[in-house]
Amino acid sequence: MSIPAMPVFVDVKLREVQESGRLEYRSRSLPTWCPGCGYFSIVEGVTHACNEMGISRDQSVVVSGIGCASRFPFFVNLYGFHTLHGRVLPVATGIKTANDRLTVIGIGGDGDGFAIGGGHISHAAKRNVDITYLLFDNGIYGLTKGQTSPLSAVGLRTTTTPFENPERPLNPLMMLLSYGASWVGQAYAGHPDHLREMITQAVAHRGFSYLHILSPCVTFDKTSKTYVNLGLQVRNLPENHDPSNLMAAMHQAQDMDHPALGLYYQQFRPTLGDTFEQVSAKAGGHGT
Repeated sequence: MSIPAMPVFVDVKLREVQESGRLEYRSRSLPTWCPGCGYFSIVEGVTHACNEMGISRDQSVVVSGIGCASRFPFFVNLYGFHTLHGRVLPVATGIKTANDRLTVIGIGGDGDGFAIGGGHISHAAKRNVDITYLLFDNGIYGLTKGQTSPLSAVGLRTTTTPFENPERPLNPLMMLLSYGASWVGQAYAGHPDHLREMITQAVAHRGFSYLHILSPCVTFDKTSKTYVNLGLQVRNLPENHDPSNLMAAMHQAQDMDHPALGLYYQQFRPTLGDTFEQVSAKAGGHGT
């Protein structure tokens, strides 16, 4: 029995994707990331979530900043806004405020989100804007050829830290929990099935949802956040973890050496859109 040629295999996989419905949410542009990049899993996760939830393509917007993750809108068949460095959340907030019916997904990398864009996260979280923020964490500036980022590990050698990075990385989960985000979770690109589930939950949440996604940079990081290292380090949240318990979530988030995957915290409270309606009702429909 002869082995099928590669084009036949590709055709079979393409038909499987078509039958699943995910192809409807994929653009004709193929991802241009490095082979082996974990971001490929995230594209599949988002298209799976859109298909699973039956999200309307003409009622959805993906917003990105600058960095490797910023190319994301080109690879999905949704409306996209490729904005400025670190300005994902202000733009996403403006879009959602202008049209509350839209499903808005923000995409950012660790440099885009926690360096120049770090000041915006707290306000989006406390306002509980009804958007989803997917943070791609590869612990390095990949697009600009491998500089240290706010989430780079201690000891990492990069083009800006040739004698090893001396600084401790930020703890994004602790930051988002303390800022008041109403949904906080963590996933790993090396576990694509779980990643798809977490993206679906994050998008379904009504309020500001933050999903931290660990993803190796296969080109510029050969020693820190690799598939081998992350595969050994990641763990699941305890089965008895209560996502309504903020202190329990913070306790789990403190362990950065063994990052836990799953839903850390979820709270149901009025969104920014709800507060606007309340203000409008108090004003009797009259502007000030």
